[in-house]
Amino acid sequence: MRLGLALGYWGRGPSPAHVRLAQEAERLGYDSVWTAESWGSDAFTPLTWIAAHTSRIRLGTAVAQMAARSPVTTAMHALTLDHLSGGRVMLGLGLSGPQVVEGWYGRPFPASPLTATREYVDVLRQVLRREAPVELAGRFHSHPYRGPDATGLGKPLKPITHPLRPDLPILLGAEGPKNVAQTTRIADGWLPLYWSPNRPEVYGPALADLPEGFLVAPMAQVRVCDDVAEGLLPVKTMLGFYIGGMGHAARNFHADLMARMGYEEQARRIQRLFLEGRREEAVLAVPDAFADEISLVGPRERIAERLESWREGPVTDLLALAPDPHTLRVLAELNSR
Repeated sequence: MRLGLALGYWGRGPSPAHVRLAQEAERLGYDSVWTAESWGSDAFTPLTWIAAHTSRIRLGTAVAQMAARSPVTTAMHALTLDHLSGGRVMLGLGLSGPQVVEGWYGRPFPASPLTATREYVDVLRQVLRREAPVELAGRFHSHPYRGPDATGLGKPLKPITHPLRPDLPILLGAEGPKNVAQTTRIADGWLPLYWSPNRPEVYGPALADLPEGFLVAPMAQVRVCDDVAEGLLPVKTMLGFYIGGMGHAARNFHADLMARMGYEEQARRIQRLFLEGRREEAVLAVPDAFADEISLVGPRERIAERLESWREGPVTDLLALAPDPHTLRVLAELNSR
């Protein structure tokens, strides 16, 4: 199982520790470093900055939002950074949800998310392969554009710049069983948001027969500490925000996933508390058991024991949200056993 460092997205501003953490991860033999975006910092600019301060570690977006850019724009970002970094980019994409897509990006949330994702990946593949001008008469993505307000002058084009790698890896942050199943067919890897090594059945039969070389790269908070309950607080804070605030009360994919993992009553309570403005109560309502099974928190010996179950399943890459160099180093040592 390879290790990656997940840095997420910025809060109020950039973290001065991110480049140092990426450099330390590279020194320790981590395979990859990943950045994200929501409605603040973007995913590609920090990754470019990290690329300039490292030499070997692979560079991933986990995730870049599809609604933020047309597929050809995303392909341009990826192929440009792939050239500048010497072929180190992995393109992780996510659809997000209606609240963010329509509220922040000002785009309609697709009526058929699976179709929209499939078309998006199709266009990306066409750009990166550069075998012919990009053409797709899609429901959500049309190249050239042929809508009712089109001039009719659109011309199919292929990129001026020759992509460094036509097979640049594309990974998808899918959550629902149908979306996960489609991901195994059209992408090179999957980025699970909440992964419990004890509950692979949550994602159904999609993981039973994975293609050769397919990446399964879940994110997990990792923290070496003496007090497990205290170490789980950042995990619970993240879960309270995602389950309570990252989606509408009637349509929240993160809350739905928690429910499928056996915590439906708790997920709905977290949502209710968060939406009522009782955010601290929402965080405290996150069950320790749920936070614990999707993270690696506690003393070194406890993490070593629990890490074994992560290595026994389909996970190929563990993307660690690790806040300090000591945790990075301990995880590297334990994974090399």
